[in-house]
Amino acid sequence: MPKRKRMMMTGALIFAMAALIAWGAFERRDQSFARLQRANVIHIGYAVEAPFAFLEAGDVTGAFPEIAKRVANALGIARIEWMQADFDALIPALEAGRIDVIAAGLFITQERAQRVAFSEPVIRVQQSLLVQKGNPRGLHSYQAAATRADVSIAVIAGAVEETILRQIGVPDAQIIVVPDALTGHVAVKSGMVDGLALSAPTIRWMALRSPLTSTEVAAPFEQPDLPFFKKIGYAAFAIRQTDRRLLSAWNRAQSDLMKEGDYLALLTAFGFDETELPENITTKELSM
Repeated sequence: MPKRKRMMMTGALIFAMAALIAWGAFERRDQSFARLQRANVIHIGYAVEAPFAFLEAGDVTGAFPEIAKRVANALGIARIEWMQADFDALIPALEAGRIDVIAAGLFITQERAQRVAFSEPVIRVQQSLLVQKGNPRGLHSYQAAATRADVSIAVIAGAVEETILRQIGVPDAQIIVVPDALTGHVAVKSGMVDGLALSAPTIRWMALRSPLTSTEVAAPFEQPDLPFFKKIGYAAFAIRQTDRRLLSAWNRAQSDLMKEGDYLALLTAFGFDETELPENITTKELSM
């Protein structure tokens, strides 16, 4: 073997060994899970968007908080301190260290995966559209707003629906950003906007808890026709990228929970059904 080639192979081997040593040192320094165990408390952030997360009689509940409560218990962490925030403020709060986990039905996207570490997905949901009673504008897809300049659609700030509308080609002037689902619902009822783009479970929950007398779900509804949409709608918990040990422990406990017989019952209590259980797909595949 030529001397130059031997030197190159030796250099590559040394680099690989150094990388492994550095990673091992990082893993040893990662006290994210141990720190929470010692403190016996975990800080979890959420945004009000039922049925993913909301307040009821002063208690934080919803599909994601209830899953989080069971996971925290399985991890041996007795106390949860909740922090409510606007949806688009949750990732900055996580990055700043004010919370340890986001439990808000956050969809896994490539963009978000550059900022947070996602758990494995716990549900997969479809898109929907809330419109005025009788659907006077005849809206049956998000694409309709891209072809009609007189149609305006509300989206929750920081939610994936805003990205979908922009990808479809809806002009910025027709996308009305609101802070939460309740504000969007009011905007549709009052006629300020023609529709509210939301996940199907959120709109089903609105109808379940408070009959939609002046609004309704657009039906039929055509799902967005986008290449990346097949990976959209998988929701998970979010953890800081540096907290690898916490992520690993969380995923183990979450996986055990999802294998339990009452996991589906936990979800159906909040309006989800078996069709919204995640398929056999990983967060890594969804983030690529």
